[in-house]
Amino acid sequence: MAVTAAASARAILVNLHEVMAARSSPQAKLDAVVRIIATSLDSEVCSIYLLREGLLELYATQGLDQAAVHVTKLAMGEGLVGTIAKNVETLNLDEAAAHPDFAYRPETGEDEFHSFAGVPIIRREQAIGVLAVQHQDPRKYEDVEIEALQTVAMVLSELIAHAGLVDQRGDPTARPQSTATVRLDGQKLVEGMGIGHAVYHQPRITIEHTVAEDTEAERHRVYAAFDKMREQIDRIAAQAEFGVGGEHEEVIATYKMFAYDEGWSRRINEAIDSGLTAEAAIERVQQRTRMRMRQIGDPLLQDRMHDLEDLSNRLLRIVSGQMGTAAQMGLRQDTILIARNLGPAELLEYDRRRLKGVILEEGSLTAHVTIVARAMGVPVLGRVRGVRQHIGDGDLLLLDVTDAGTVLVRPSSAMEEAFDAKLVLRQKRRAAYAALRAEPPTTKDGTRLTLMVNAGLRDDVAAIDVTGADGIGLFRTEFQFLVSATLPQRERQLRLYRDVLDAAGDKPVTFRTVDIGGDKALPYLNAHDEDEENPAMGWRALRLALERDGLMKAQARALIEAAGGRTLNVMFPMVSEAWEFAEAKALFEAQRDWLGARGKRLPTDIRYGAMLEVPALAEQLDLLLPDIQFLSVGTNDLTQFLFAADRANPKLAERYDWLSPSILRFLAKVVAPCRAANVDLTVCGEMGGRPLEAMTLVALGIHRLSITPAAVGPIKAMIRSLDQGAATSFVTGLLAHPPRDMRGALTEWATTNGVELA
Repeated sequence: MAVTAAASARAILVNLHEVMAARSSPQAKLDAVVRIIATSLDSEVCSIYLLREGLLELYATQGLDQAAVHVTKLAMGEGLVGTIAKNVETLNLDEAAAHPDFAYRPETGEDEFHSFAGVPIIRREQAIGVLAVQHQDPRKYEDVEIEALQTVAMVLSELIAHAGLVDQRGDPTARPQSTATVRLDGQKLVEGMGIGHAVYHQPRITIEHTVAEDTEAERHRVYAAFDKMREQIDRIAAQAEFGVGGEHEEVIATYKMFAYDEGWSRRINEAIDSGLTAEAAIERVQQRTRMRMRQIGDPLLQDRMHDLEDLSNRLLRIVSGQMGTAAQMGLRQDTILIARNLGPAELLEYDRRRLKGVILEEGSLTAHVTIVARAMGVPVLGRVRGVRQHIGDGDLLLLDVTDAGTVLVRPSSAMEEAFDAKLVLRQKRRAAYAALRAEPPTTKDGTRLTLMVNAGLRDDVAAIDVTGADGIGLFRTEFQFLVSATLPQRERQLRLYRDVLDAAGDKPVTFRTVDIGGDKALPYLNAHDEDEENPAMGWRALRLALERDGLMKAQARALIEAAGGRTLNVMFPMVSEAWEFAEAKALFEAQRDWLGARGKRLPTDIRYGAMLEVPALAEQLDLLLPDIQFLSVGTNDLTQFLFAADRANPKLAERYDWLSPSILRFLAKVVAPCRAANVDLTVCGEMGGRPLEAMTLVALGIHRLSITPAAVGPIKAMIRSLDQGAATSFVTGLLAHPPRDMRGALTEWATTNGVELA
């Protein structure tokens, strides 16, 4: 099909404009619409389904049996039409019956049609209907045809809403009817506690006019809006106050790159060419972005899409003249901010004295807004469902992003008192842990342990002094890659690594080489040509780095040069066999020779280590241990590989315990050979950051832990209350004859023996 998407959509919109202007009933207009679309796209069927009384009703069709109109009805999620509406996604199938959600309706007479394409008709971010086309021949509709359908669906939403043809759901941001207390759960993104009144980030903008009368005028409106938006972003970036240095600065730089992205502005212009107003064109591209986000399995690419959505919202408010966000109106009291998602620039507009926390309907640990919020010290709870249904503007909220990650809506006075008590207790505990900062992590019977922190951002290094940790046992170098829009060049990497070493002073830092690929794919680095069914066990980490040795060479040179005159500790992730480690070490040594030949200052020593995450490596320790100085156990990946259990699967998340005899026996078998080879053994996974689990690790003979900064205080308090000899004797006996409830037995022993687990 040679015609462009814009030309195809515009040809349809010209005819639709005449239909919408005609003095006829809504039913007659929809009947005319399906005829126009079917003819324009050379489709034998075009149908419109509308949401009425909770069901998707066939409201108009060209090509199906007319007797099925107002008779055929599908529930949300039922059949292809129901799936499109429920997921707010597009389907394009060359064989409709082969799709697992296909549902045959004999009254429609659709059994002779093979191909199927459908797009949601969206109003206020929710599907109010479906526009679908079908053809006898098995073929997928071309991209230009799908884009034309999506543009038409947008115009139809205006016609349908004004005609009152669909369920009136009301404003989803309206105050809930109930005044009862509600507890909502979410994902912990930035730890902390906050109390404040609910404020929605922005009022929803509803586009009332979608078809342009003057295309050039609409284009000039968008150009002017882009100029104003970019001025705002530049001003916000210049005024951001974080202190000197930090990954959040790279986040803002990346965000600005999106604001100046020509591809994004070109797509909006193409939507205007199809006959849409400036507002409708922005919303049209934004809808397409949302659909892509739902279809993309890579969470990191989704996070980059969130930045683009944030900018789209800002651009839409400018072009529509509806500039009133909560930030612009000002916060009048202590506030918990609520949004579907936020961009970093939008968060920076808020008064930090009043902003006590953020609740997001979406969000993730690697999102740019999360990194900026962490730098601001603002607690964030993400992935909270039912926000708009349960929280009204002004409701009092108790945000607890500590143990479980919850928010209490409209709490009782007793709940407020309990929250205040927990907040006070948290502050007292933090003060008590702070008092231990200068005290060594030594057991009651005199065993000095090494307690380090995990880090991934330049700012995290400050946790060494705050907690009194012995150093950084795991610096995740991939974070710099994840927050960047492009591959970080060697000079940028060098600057980060040198800053980290300078900030750590005489405390050691262990750098883990970049762990990307698989479940941490980068949008600018096509790590693999095809989607992987099991990305955590796929082409990632050292496997990818050894193949793409240019990436690893650049990182090796940056690390070696940054550590000039100091000791460099470097370890390789996802080592499965001893030869992989040997090859990676040889690459580093070659880069050391290369830099030395050019007169660069070299490290006084390079200590090499490996991550034990793949169980197979434990069977090659006799080959590996002679060549390494330290071994770090990544208990997160190790657990899921040992149990063949995806840790992201909620059904399996609680099924396999870190205190399982299988895990503990595995670790016990690793301790002895490491000790015999004089190789430092560290646990750097989440297991080491939990007091009961850490107690058990110490009992097994693991004397080095690398944990989150927040866990250092509780773990140090536990260590100082523990008799290691007694614990070792007890755990050894348990492993010989494991009880059914290992956790219960360990908890009882700790309580009886005065081990501090709080």
